[in-house]
Amino acid sequence: MQEAWSAAAQGVPRRRDLLSVVPLVAIMALVGLVGLLVWLVARNEDEQLRVKLATDALWVEQTLRFQLSVDEDMLMRLALDAASGTPPQVLDARARLHIATNPEVLSIIWYDSTGQPARALPGAGAPGDAALIAQLAQAPRAARPVYGGVGPDGAVSLAFPLEGGAGHVAATLSMPLLLDRHVPWWIAEQYGVQLRDSSDRVLAERQRLVPPPGNPRHAISFDPPLRGTVLGIVAYDPPAASRSALLFGAIAALAAFAVLALVAMSRSARRRHLAELRLRGETAFRRSMEESLTVGLRAKDHAGRVLFVNPAFCDLVGWEAADLVGRDPPMPYWDPARLTETETRHRALQAGGAISQSFETRFRHRDGHEIDVQVYEAPLIDAAGVHRGWMGSVIDITEAKRAARLARAQDETMARTGRLVTLGEMASTLAHELNQPLSAIASYAAGMLNLMERGSADPAQLRLATEKLAQQAGRAGLIIRGIQDLVKKREPRFSETRLEDLIAETVAFLAADAREHRVRLVTDLAPVPPVQADRILLEQVLINLIRNGMEAMTETRHGDTVTLRLRSEEGQALIEIADQGAGIAPDVAERLFDAFATTKAQGMGMGLKICRSIIELHRGQLTHGDAPGGGTVFRVTLPLAGSREESV
Repeated sequence: MQEAWSAAAQGVPRRRDLLSVVPLVAIMALVGLVGLLVWLVARNEDEQLRVKLATDALWVEQTLRFQLSVDEDMLMRLALDAASGTPPQVLDARARLHIATNPEVLSIIWYDSTGQPARALPGAGAPGDAALIAQLAQAPRAARPVYGGVGPDGAVSLAFPLEGGAGHVAATLSMPLLLDRHVPWWIAEQYGVQLRDSSDRVLAERQRLVPPPGNPRHAISFDPPLRGTVLGIVAYDPPAASRSALLFGAIAALAAFAVLALVAMSRSARRRHLAELRLRGETAFRRSMEESLTVGLRAKDHAGRVLFVNPAFCDLVGWEAADLVGRDPPMPYWDPARLTETETRHRALQAGGAISQSFETRFRHRDGHEIDVQVYEAPLIDAAGVHRGWMGSVIDITEAKRAARLARAQDETMARTGRLVTLGEMASTLAHELNQPLSAIASYAAGMLNLMERGSADPAQLRLATEKLAQQAGRAGLIIRGIQDLVKKREPRFSETRLEDLIAETVAFLAADAREHRVRLVTDLAPVPPVQADRILLEQVLINLIRNGMEAMTETRHGDTVTLRLRSEEGQALIEIADQGAGIAPDVAERLFDAFATTKAQGMGMGLKICRSIIELHRGQLTHGDAPGGGTVFRVTLPLAGSREESV
């Protein structure tokens, strides 16, 4: 029994020793595995860091290239839209919107065909790159925008040519702002990002501290698009820091699962806190953008209820945001005279679906004065992709419309002055033209008196003479009414006009003048569809061009005809007035349509400028060239009635 108890007593400790060894072995195995893992990590850490550094560098490079491509596409769209005839104010509005949403774009400048700035956004002092524009003038064709050199301040310009050699459109970017906005925070927290040139000079950087010289770094060529530049990133922490962090994590994992849970909860809370900070910063940034915009912004739902207005909109209409947000239509800034029109447009906006729209309307300021505005309505899409309403950009165009009205008034005054000058030049011809029907009237009247005095008046003869007398009187009246229409001041009245009839009447009107100049007026008129035009203004243009052609043949001529041709080409009516005179000298041809430019000794130099203004009022073009065989041909193109663009 003693032996049995002893054996039993000895067996228990053996089992206890085995149970105590199993956890120890497990812990040792776990520690061994952790040690092996640490050794493997230490062995491969350098390579992993290099791979991660290269991957992050490529990510930064692709992010920056993508943003540059966004700015390039914007520049190309502006050039293509300009070539398709989009109005300059619409292009400027799009450019301002891009500048507002992409602060790294410092300016957008339109250059004419001579390389001179035509207009600039945001203003006349906008930065540009004259050397780049001069370079493009030597090689105007380009499939993509061309970049200039990066300046000491990190600014770089890119330009894209307009179609037809009409010039260029260029944008100036700030590379420091580009790095600040598009290098994400998690990259900036780990690395310093720098853009250097070929001489290792820093052009732009985003770096919160100076990394030690031995820290891992990676460089990528950024040429193209920026010539001779290199994009580099360098890690803030040395490789040992990541190994220590990994070892600390392994030891902490072996210490206790509870600590891990606590750490996980702490990290979760920290992530939430960082997310809140980012959200607060993003909200503050967007708020500062909204408050700095000069364009009024207004968001509304499908029912027309105002959801948001920015300070610029409040300043425009004179109402506070608290008075507008949450309010249902009608709005206090609507013009009462256009209430029905505004409500109809709102219903059409709802029925049109999620499609951007643009229109002009009129608001009434809180103090009562009227404001002309251009409104761009874009669909308001939430994060789930649901169309919730409309986001409107409102631009004050009151001064622009006032300037346009003043310009039209000045053009009308110039046109009337031109008609008076033309009438003065034609005075002798008009006197001769009126003399014929007046002489005929006097002759018929004398004949009728003679018949009645002799007492042998035949009623049939008197009736025939009276009809002819009335016909000549009507002819004189038509001449006088035509003169009155030509010289009196009035608003342009567009109506459907047949050009072949107008040309025929003008040629008949100038027949006596042609005889005075010993010139034949020859017409070659093909039937064309009618055009929308002011008949009197077009007649003034034709009279001026035909008289110029006749006067050009006074001293030197290659023939005795002024030919008028009428054709239709590509949805437009083409009128050609070709003389056989001496032609136009090259030095005069360059400024032929400028004010006070003339080849006549007694000319004012306003006739052709007035003619061009009238044709442009009709949405057409007036050009000139050398006529075959000598002389000059003027070409007038007018849109046909079916293809004429309507004013918005």
